[in-house]
Amino acid sequence: MAFDSLTEKLQNIFKNLRSKGRLTEDDVKEALKEIKRALLAADVNFKVVKDFIKNVQERAIGQDVMNGLNPGQMVVKIVNEELVKLMGSETTEIKLQPGSAITVIMMAGLQGAGKTTTTAKLAGKFKLKGKKPLLVACDVYRPAAIKQLQINGEKQGVEVFSMGENHKPANIAKAALLHAQKNKNNIVILDTAGRLHIDEDMMAELQEIKDTVDVHQTILVIDAMTGQDAVNVAKDFNDKIGIDGVIVTKLDGDTRGGAALSVKAVTGKPILYVGMGEKLSDLEQFYPERMASRILGMGDVLTLIEKAEAEIDEEKAKKMSQKLKKAQFDFEDYLDSMSQMKNMGGLGSVMSMLPGLGGMGKMKGLDDDQTAQAEKNLARMEAMIYSMTLEERRNPDLLNPSRKHRIAKGAGVDISEVNRMVKQFNEMKKMMKMMGKGGRRGKFRMPF
Repeated sequence: MAFDSLTEKLQNIFKNLRSKGRLTEDDVKEALKEIKRALLAADVNFKVVKDFIKNVQERAIGQDVMNGLNPGQMVVKIVNEELVKLMGSETTEIKLQPGSAITVIMMAGLQGAGKTTTTAKLAGKFKLKGKKPLLVACDVYRPAAIKQLQINGEKQGVEVFSMGENHKPANIAKAALLHAQKNKNNIVILDTAGRLHIDEDMMAELQEIKDTVDVHQTILVIDAMTGQDAVNVAKDFNDKIGIDGVIVTKLDGDTRGGAALSVKAVTGKPILYVGMGEKLSDLEQFYPERMASRILGMGDVLTLIEKAEAEIDEEKAKKMSQKLKKAQFDFEDYLDSMSQMKNMGGLGSVMSMLPGLGGMGKMKGLDDDQTAQAEKNLARMEAMIYSMTLEERRNPDLLNPSRKHRIAKGAGVDISEVNRMVKQFNEMKKMMKMMGKGGRRGKFRMPF
């Protein structure tokens, strides 16, 4: 996850501050030096870091903080507030035209940033909000770009307008607008061509599209994994053609995340969404206060709740709750719960949003390697359950030694792993039965 290293460093700095009780001015300045080093190591723009530290220091060494009951906690609060301010303070929506008027959105970015996939993801977001988007294939250079947009558009249930590779992008955009007017599409999203680097031809093409059709929003897609280069790209695009907002992709990857912390301060333009995975649903609205909370290891419970509401089948959840209360769940229910967690981004993603846990920083008792191991163990459990017959999954009491041997062979694991999983499953059922009867909570270990 992005910011892992930064979160861990900041948590250690804050832990040290809190342990001191009373703080001196030197204590605060020393902590800020460490925060500065941590931010620079996370690839945050140098000028942004300098201004950030200056703002925090001015507030942190004030009388109210230094003479307060818990100065260490106050410094953390100030850092949190300044992080939120750095990333834009308020959540910014893409501005749409009023009423039934068509909004034209032009997507721009360098090749490899994930622009075409992000364009389809964005169309899916609008469709969920009751809009009728039209995707437009304006990338006539990259092999298979049109096909990629068509495949993703089909998956999202969104129409794709294409005229092939032998027309100028500006003319394609113009024709697409006429098509949208006839077919009552109220949002037109132009997927323009990317280049390996910014060049005059690219900028001229984007400007020509703007001169030909009325573009209401120009959105730049940048790759978080390119760090400071992403911020420089954003600045160049904004200076040359003007942008209205930014989408940062690959923020779920092994990246330092500095681009997300720098882009608003450098360009003055807000981050609108962040890409948190490869699935077409993995596009999250950007909330500065939630991101600051995640960076500081405080979790992001609101996003977790929203993910749960979007991905979890409410009817299934009710049935599962009833089964758990009566301790009547089986291995089929186990599979369902694992599937729901996968839809929410997996164990690491869920834990990264819980305060004090997971991907952004170390979990209590579980570091990143152990989290990865837990994910692997869950996958092995899934393989063992899929190696059972439907009858066995629904009635675990049938699992005698010969059946367990067959399951182990089918899943490619040792018989001891099957025995361990069945034992843990039975322990969990006993615990649920005790809880259902109002008994004391027995010792129970999670099955990974």
